[in-house]
Amino acid sequence: MIDKHLLESLSSSDKESFAKGLKELILQTYQVEKGFIELKELFEEVLDVLPTAVWVLEKEGEIFYQNSLASEIPSFLEQLSLEDSSRQEIEYDSKVYLVQTNQKLDKLIISATDITHEKRQERLASMGKISAHLSHEIRNPIGSVALLASTLANRVDLKNKALVLEIKKSIWRVERIIKATLLFSKGVNLQKISINPERIQEELCESLEYYTYTKEIDLQWKFAKESFEGDFDLVCIVLQNFLFNAVDAIEESEEEKGLIEIEYHKQDDKAIFRIFDNGKPIENPQILFEPFKSTKLKGNGLGLALSLQIIEAHNGEIKLLDGNKKGFEIIL
Repeated sequence: MIDKHLLESLSSSDKESFAKGLKELILQTYQVEKGFIELKELFEEVLDVLPTAVWVLEKEGEIFYQNSLASEIPSFLEQLSLEDSSRQEIEYDSKVYLVQTNQKLDKLIISATDITHEKRQERLASMGKISAHLSHEIRNPIGSVALLASTLANRVDLKNKALVLEIKKSIWRVERIIKATLLFSKGVNLQKISINPERIQEELCESLEYYTYTKEIDLQWKFAKESFEGDFDLVCIVLQNFLFNAVDAIEESEEEKGLIEIEYHKQDDKAIFRIFDNGKPIENPQILFEPFKSTKLKGNGLGLALSLQIIEAHNGEIKLLDGNKKGFEIIL
Protein backbone atom coordinates (compact mmCIF):
# COMPACT_ATOMS: atom_id res chain seq x y z
CA MET A 1 0.00 0.00 0.00
CA ILE A 2 1.38 3.46 -0.93
CA ASP A 3 2.09 5.83 2.02
CA LYS A 4 -0.34 8.80 2.04
CA HIS A 5 2.28 11.21 3.50
CA LEU A 6 4.75 10.19 0.82
CA LEU A 7 2.22 11.07 -1.91
CA GLU A 8 1.52 14.46 -0.27
CA SER A 9 5.24 15.27 -0.22
CA LEU A 10 5.54 14.74 -3.97
CA SER A 11 5.36 17.64 -6.38
CA SER A 12 2.65 17.83 -9.02
CA SER A 13 5.02 16.70 -11.75
CA ASP A 14 6.23 13.79 -9.60
CA LYS A 15 2.66 12.75 -8.89
CA GLU A 16 1.87 12.89 -12.59
CA SER A 17 4.94 10.78 -13.44
CA PHE A 18 4.07 8.31 -10.66
CA ALA A 19 0.46 7.98 -11.87
CA LYS A 20 1.63 7.48 -15.43
CA GLY A 21 4.12 4.78 -14.37
CA LEU A 22 1.51 3.06 -12.23
CA LYS A 23 -0.95 3.05 -15.14
CA GLU A 24 1.68 1.49 -17.45
CA LEU A 25 2.48 -1.13 -14.81
CA ILE A 26 -1.21 -2.08 -14.50
CA LEU A 27 -1.55 -2.26 -18.30
CA GLN A 28 1.53 -4.48 -18.52
CA THR A 29 0.08 -6.70 -15.78
CA TYR A 30 -3.14 -7.07 -17.78
CA GLN A 31 -1.14 -7.88 -20.91
CA VAL A 32 0.91 -10.49 -19.06
CA GLU A 33 -2.28 -12.01 -17.65
CA LYS A 34 -3.91 -12.01 -21.10
CA GLY A 35 -0.81 -13.62 -22.61
CA PHE A 36 -0.79 -16.24 -19.86
CA ILE A 37 -4.48 -17.07 -20.45
CA GLU A 38 -3.92 -17.33 -24.22
CA LEU A 39 -0.85 -19.54 -23.67
CA LYS A 40 -2.82 -21.74 -21.25
CA GLU A 41 -5.66 -22.11 -23.78
CA LEU A 42 -3.18 -22.93 -26.54
CA PHE A 43 -1.47 -25.49 -24.30
CA GLU A 44 -4.81 -27.14 -23.49
CA GLU A 45 -5.82 -27.18 -27.17
CA VAL A 46 -2.52 -28.87 -28.05
CA LEU A 47 -3.11 -31.50 -25.34
CA ASP A 48 -6.64 -32.05 -26.65
CA VAL A 49 -5.51 -32.85 -30.21
CA LEU A 50 -2.88 -35.33 -29.02
CA PRO A 51 -3.82 -39.00 -29.61
CA THR A 52 -2.99 -39.59 -25.96
CA ALA A 53 -5.01 -39.33 -22.76
CA VAL A 54 -3.33 -36.99 -20.25
CA TRP A 55 -4.01 -36.45 -16.54
CA VAL A 56 -2.30 -34.17 -14.03
CA LEU A 57 -2.92 -35.23 -10.44
CA GLU A 58 -2.47 -33.45 -7.12
CA LYS A 59 -0.51 -35.10 -4.31
CA GLU A 60 -3.75 -36.41 -2.82
CA GLY A 61 -4.69 -38.00 -6.16
CA GLU A 62 -7.30 -35.42 -7.13
CA ILE A 63 -7.43 -34.49 -10.82
CA PHE A 64 -5.86 -31.09 -11.42
CA TYR A 65 -6.23 -31.35 -15.23
CA GLN A 66 -7.31 -33.89 -17.87
CA ASN A 67 -7.64 -33.59 -21.64
CA SER A 68 -10.70 -34.68 -23.65
CA LEU A 69 -9.41 -38.21 -24.32
CA ALA A 70 -8.83 -38.72 -20.61
CA SER A 71 -12.35 -37.56 -19.79
CA GLU A 72 -13.72 -40.24 -22.17
CA ILE A 73 -12.26 -43.02 -19.97
CA PRO A 74 -13.06 -41.74 -16.46
CA SER A 75 -12.51 -45.06 -14.65
CA PHE A 76 -9.15 -45.74 -16.34
CA LEU A 77 -7.13 -44.39 -13.41
CA GLU A 78 -8.68 -47.03 -11.15
CA GLN A 79 -6.84 -49.71 -13.19
CA LEU A 80 -3.44 -48.15 -12.58
CA SER A 81 -0.91 -49.08 -9.96
CA LEU A 82 0.90 -45.81 -9.36
CA GLU A 83 3.46 -47.64 -7.25
CA ASP A 84 4.72 -49.52 -10.32
CA SER A 85 7.41 -48.34 -12.70
CA SER A 86 6.91 -45.21 -14.78
CA ARG A 87 6.11 -47.32 -17.89
CA GLN A 88 3.48 -50.07 -18.04
CA GLU A 89 0.93 -51.65 -20.40
CA ILE A 90 -2.70 -51.75 -19.29
CA GLU A 91 -5.65 -53.57 -20.88
CA TYR A 92 -8.85 -51.54 -20.55
CA ASP A 93 -12.17 -51.84 -22.34
CA SER A 94 -10.79 -54.29 -24.97
CA LYS A 95 -7.87 -51.97 -25.75
CA VAL A 96 -4.20 -51.91 -24.79
CA TYR A 97 -2.64 -48.67 -23.48
CA LEU A 98 0.97 -47.72 -22.90
CA VAL A 99 0.97 -45.75 -19.65
CA GLN A 100 3.81 -43.43 -18.60
CA THR A 101 4.03 -41.46 -15.38
CA ASN A 102 6.26 -38.54 -14.45
CA GLN A 103 6.61 -36.42 -11.31
CA LYS A 104 6.98 -32.65 -11.76
CA LEU A 105 7.06 -30.38 -8.72
CA ASP A 106 4.11 -31.51 -6.60
CA LYS A 107 2.10 -32.89 -9.54
CA LEU A 108 1.94 -36.39 -11.06
CA ILE A 109 1.62 -36.43 -14.86
CA ILE A 110 0.08 -39.55 -16.42
CA SER A 111 -0.24 -40.28 -20.14
CA ALA A 112 -2.00 -43.27 -21.76
CA THR A 113 -1.47 -44.03 -25.47
CA ASP A 114 -3.68 -46.52 -27.31
CA ILE A 115 -1.31 -49.16 -28.75
CA THR A 116 -4.01 -51.73 -29.57
CA HIS A 117 -3.22 -51.65 -33.31
CA GLU A 118 0.52 -52.14 -32.74
CA LYS A 119 -0.06 -55.05 -30.33
CA ARG A 120 -2.53 -56.58 -32.78
CA GLN A 121 0.02 -56.36 -35.59
CA GLU A 122 2.63 -58.02 -33.38
CA ARG A 123 0.23 -60.85 -32.51
CA LEU A 124 -0.81 -61.28 -36.14
CA ALA A 125 2.82 -61.46 -37.26
CA SER A 126 3.55 -64.13 -34.65
CA MET A 127 0.39 -66.08 -35.41
CA GLY A 128 1.07 -65.80 -39.13
CA LYS A 129 4.56 -67.28 -38.74
CA ILE A 130 3.29 -70.13 -36.56
CA SER A 131 0.36 -70.84 -38.90
CA ALA A 132 2.60 -70.85 -41.97
CA HIS A 133 5.02 -73.25 -40.26
CA LEU A 134 2.20 -75.60 -39.21
CA SER A 135 0.68 -75.45 -42.69
CA HIS A 136 3.98 -76.52 -44.28
CA GLU A 137 4.33 -79.35 -41.75
CA ILE A 138 0.76 -80.57 -42.34
CA ARG A 139 0.82 -80.25 -46.13
CA ASN A 140 3.01 -83.31 -46.86
CA PRO A 141 1.17 -85.87 -44.71
CA ILE A 142 -2.19 -84.56 -45.94
CA GLY A 143 -0.98 -85.03 -49.52
CA SER A 144 -0.14 -88.64 -48.72
CA VAL A 145 -3.53 -89.22 -47.07
CA ALA A 146 -5.28 -87.68 -50.10
CA LEU A 147 -3.40 -90.04 -52.44
CA LEU A 148 -4.25 -93.07 -50.28
CA ALA A 149 -7.91 -92.01 -50.12
CA SER A 150 -8.08 -91.79 -53.92
CA THR A 151 -6.53 -95.25 -54.20
CA LEU A 152 -8.92 -96.60 -51.59
CA ALA A 153 -11.92 -95.15 -53.42
CA ASN A 154 -11.13 -97.36 -56.42
CA ARG A 155 -10.80 -100.53 -54.32
CA VAL A 156 -13.48 -100.48 -51.62
CA ASP A 157 -16.91 -102.05 -51.86
CA LEU A 158 -19.84 -99.94 -52.95
CA LYS A 159 -21.25 -99.86 -49.40
CA ASN A 160 -18.02 -98.16 -48.16
CA LYS A 161 -17.82 -95.59 -50.97
CA ALA A 162 -19.73 -93.01 -48.92
CA LEU A 163 -17.23 -93.35 -46.06
CA VAL A 164 -14.27 -92.77 -48.39
CA LEU A 165 -16.08 -89.79 -49.92
CA GLU A 166 -16.41 -88.22 -46.45
CA ILE A 167 -12.68 -88.78 -45.90
CA LYS A 168 -11.92 -87.02 -49.20
CA LYS A 169 -14.22 -84.13 -48.24
CA SER A 170 -12.38 -83.70 -44.93
CA ILE A 171 -9.00 -83.80 -46.69
CA TRP A 172 -10.21 -81.18 -49.19
CA ARG A 173 -11.29 -78.95 -46.31
CA VAL A 174 -7.88 -79.26 -44.59
CA GLU A 175 -6.07 -78.56 -47.87
CA ARG A 176 -8.25 -75.48 -48.33
CA ILE A 177 -7.37 -74.21 -44.84
CA ILE A 178 -3.66 -74.78 -45.53
CA LYS A 179 -3.88 -72.87 -48.82
CA ALA A 180 -5.73 -69.97 -47.16
CA THR A 181 -3.21 -69.80 -44.31
CA LEU A 182 -0.21 -69.71 -46.65
CA LEU A 183 -1.88 -67.09 -48.86
CA PHE A 184 -2.69 -64.91 -45.87
CA SER A 185 0.84 -65.12 -44.41
CA LYS A 186 2.69 -64.61 -47.68
CA GLY A 187 0.32 -62.10 -49.30
CA VAL A 188 -1.56 -62.39 -52.58
CA ASN A 189 -0.11 -61.92 -56.06
CA LEU A 190 -2.68 -61.31 -58.78
CA GLN A 191 -2.65 -62.95 -62.20
CA LYS A 192 -5.52 -61.21 -63.93
CA ILE A 193 -7.35 -62.72 -66.87
CA SER A 194 -10.73 -62.23 -68.51
CA ILE A 195 -13.16 -64.36 -66.49
CA ASN A 196 -16.36 -65.87 -67.81
CA PRO A 197 -18.90 -65.81 -64.92
CA GLU A 198 -20.15 -69.25 -65.96
CA ARG A 199 -16.76 -70.68 -64.94
CA ILE A 200 -17.19 -69.08 -61.51
CA GLN A 201 -20.62 -70.69 -61.14
CA GLU A 202 -19.30 -74.12 -62.19
CA GLU A 203 -16.37 -73.86 -59.76
CA LEU A 204 -18.64 -72.91 -56.84
CA CYS A 205 -21.08 -75.74 -57.57
CA GLU A 206 -18.21 -78.24 -57.73
CA SER A 207 -16.63 -76.99 -54.49
CA LEU A 208 -20.00 -77.22 -52.72
CA GLU A 209 -20.03 -80.96 -53.47
CA TYR A 210 -16.96 -81.28 -51.22
CA TYR A 211 -18.54 -79.29 -48.39
CA THR A 212 -20.39 -81.15 -45.65
CA TYR A 213 -23.87 -79.97 -44.63
CA THR A 214 -27.09 -81.67 -43.57
CA LYS A 215 -29.98 -79.34 -44.48
CA GLU A 216 -31.70 -78.95 -47.80
CA ILE A 217 -30.45 -75.72 -49.39
CA ASP A 218 -31.93 -73.98 -52.42
CA LEU A 219 -29.10 -72.27 -54.32
CA GLN A 220 -30.33 -69.57 -56.71
CA TRP A 221 -28.10 -67.91 -59.32
CA LYS A 222 -28.66 -64.56 -61.03
CA PHE A 223 -25.54 -64.14 -63.15
CA ALA A 224 -25.09 -61.69 -66.02
CA LYS A 225 -23.09 -63.04 -68.98
CA GLU A 226 -20.55 -60.20 -69.20
CA SER A 227 -16.97 -61.22 -68.45
CA PHE A 228 -14.72 -59.29 -66.07
CA GLU A 229 -11.02 -58.92 -65.23
CA GLY A 230 -9.59 -60.64 -62.17
CA ASP A 231 -7.56 -63.49 -60.75
CA PHE A 232 -9.79 -66.53 -61.31
CA ASP A 233 -8.41 -68.74 -58.50
CA LEU A 234 -8.43 -65.94 -55.94
CA VAL A 235 -11.92 -64.71 -56.85
CA CYS A 236 -13.15 -68.29 -56.49
CA ILE A 237 -11.58 -68.49 -53.02
CA VAL A 238 -13.42 -65.31 -51.99
CA LEU A 239 -16.80 -66.48 -53.28
CA GLN A 240 -16.28 -69.96 -51.81
CA ASN A 241 -15.65 -68.36 -48.41
CA PHE A 242 -18.90 -66.41 -48.56
CA LEU A 243 -20.81 -69.41 -49.93
CA PHE A 244 -19.54 -71.72 -47.19
CA ASN A 245 -20.22 -69.07 -44.54
CA ALA A 246 -23.80 -68.90 -45.81
CA VAL A 247 -24.10 -72.71 -45.62
CA ASP A 248 -22.70 -72.73 -42.07
CA ALA A 249 -25.09 -69.95 -41.02
CA ILE A 250 -28.02 -72.01 -42.35
CA GLU A 251 -26.73 -75.11 -40.56
CA GLU A 252 -26.56 -73.20 -37.26
CA SER A 253 -29.97 -71.56 -37.70
CA GLU A 254 -33.39 -72.86 -36.71
CA GLU A 255 -34.56 -72.85 -40.34
CA GLU A 256 -35.48 -76.29 -41.68
CA LYS A 257 -34.59 -75.33 -45.26
CA GLY A 258 -31.95 -72.95 -46.47
CA LEU A 259 -31.92 -70.37 -49.24
CA ILE A 260 -28.77 -68.85 -50.77
CA GLU A 261 -28.95 -66.27 -53.56
CA ILE A 262 -25.84 -65.33 -55.52
CA GLU A 263 -25.97 -62.42 -57.96
CA TYR A 264 -23.46 -60.97 -60.41
CA HIS A 265 -23.61 -57.99 -62.75
CA LYS A 266 -21.28 -55.47 -64.37
CA GLN A 267 -21.52 -51.76 -63.68
CA ASP A 268 -19.14 -49.65 -65.76
CA ASP A 269 -15.71 -51.18 -65.05
CA LYS A 270 -16.82 -52.87 -61.80
CA ALA A 271 -17.78 -56.50 -61.27
CA ILE A 272 -20.35 -56.69 -58.46
CA PHE A 273 -21.31 -59.86 -56.60
CA ARG A 274 -24.00 -60.11 -53.94
CA ILE A 275 -24.71 -63.14 -51.77
CA PHE A 276 -27.73 -63.51 -49.47
CA ASP A 277 -28.81 -66.28 -47.11
CA ASN A 278 -31.57 -66.97 -44.58
CA GLY A 279 -29.22 -68.41 -41.99
CA LYS A 280 -28.20 -67.38 -38.50
CA PRO A 281 -27.75 -63.59 -38.10
CA ILE A 282 -24.23 -62.18 -37.80
CA GLU A 283 -23.39 -61.95 -34.09
CA ASN A 284 -20.57 -59.45 -34.10
CA PRO A 285 -20.07 -57.40 -37.32
CA GLN A 286 -17.07 -55.61 -35.73
CA ILE A 287 -14.85 -58.72 -35.91
CA LEU A 288 -16.02 -59.99 -39.32
CA PHE A 289 -12.68 -59.34 -41.02
CA GLU A 290 -10.44 -59.80 -37.96
CA PRO A 291 -7.90 -62.60 -38.60
CA PHE A 292 -8.11 -65.66 -36.32
CA LYS A 293 -11.44 -64.52 -34.86
CA SER A 294 -14.66 -66.36 -35.62
CA THR A 295 -18.09 -66.84 -34.07
CA LYS A 296 -18.79 -69.89 -36.26
CA LEU A 297 -18.66 -73.41 -34.88
CA LYS A 298 -16.59 -74.49 -37.92
CA GLY A 299 -14.67 -71.24 -38.37
CA ASN A 300 -10.92 -70.73 -38.25
CA GLY A 301 -11.10 -66.94 -38.52
CA LEU A 302 -9.13 -66.64 -41.77
CA GLY A 303 -11.76 -66.87 -44.51
CA LEU A 304 -13.12 -63.32 -44.50
CA ALA A 305 -9.75 -61.78 -43.56
CA LEU A 306 -8.16 -63.42 -46.60
CA SER A 307 -11.16 -62.47 -48.75
CA LEU A 308 -10.74 -58.83 -47.81
CA GLN A 309 -7.03 -59.02 -48.62
CA ILE A 310 -7.79 -60.49 -52.06
CA ILE A 311 -10.55 -57.99 -52.89
CA GLU A 312 -8.40 -55.02 -51.80
CA ALA A 313 -5.63 -56.35 -54.05
CA HIS A 314 -8.23 -56.03 -56.87
CA ASN A 315 -8.82 -52.40 -55.75
CA GLY A 316 -12.27 -53.45 -54.59
CA GLU A 317 -14.27 -53.55 -51.37
CA ILE A 318 -16.62 -55.75 -49.35
CA LYS A 319 -19.79 -54.38 -47.78
CA LEU A 320 -22.18 -55.85 -45.24
CA LEU A 321 -25.58 -54.97 -46.69
CA ASP A 322 -28.29 -53.30 -44.64
CA GLY A 323 -31.77 -54.41 -45.55
CA ASN A 324 -34.43 -57.04 -45.10
CA LYS A 325 -32.10 -59.78 -46.33
CA LYS A 326 -28.77 -60.68 -44.73
CA GLY A 327 -26.07 -60.35 -47.32
CA PHE A 328 -22.75 -59.05 -48.58
CA GLU A 329 -21.70 -57.06 -51.62
CA ILE A 330 -18.31 -57.79 -53.17
CA ILE A 331 -16.99 -55.21 -55.64
CA LEU A 332 -14.04 -55.80 -57.97
